[in-house]
Amino acid sequence: MTFGDGAGLAGVALTLAAYAAATRGKLDPRHAVALSANLIGSGLILFSLLTEKFNLAATAMEGAWGLVALSGLVRLAIRRLREPRGR
Repeated sequence: MTFGDGAGLAGVALTLAAYAAATRGKLDPRHAVALSANLIGSGLILFSLLTEKFNLAATAMEGAWGLVALSGLVRLAIRRLREPRGR
């Protein structure tokens, strides 16, 4: 197994663990932990796809998955910046 393969498998495990925890009600998919797990997981899978065996459909899927997670994290950051201090 190559480093890229290992990174991709770690990304799959992280993404699936976050998804499983969210579907079981153990993790809120709108919170930073779940969004970060999805962003990191998709990044690791993309790394594997770009360094090992490229697959356009999988790359598009993981790129979209990462962008959705990133947009959620940005939305959370903006919301926190707008909240009044002391809350």
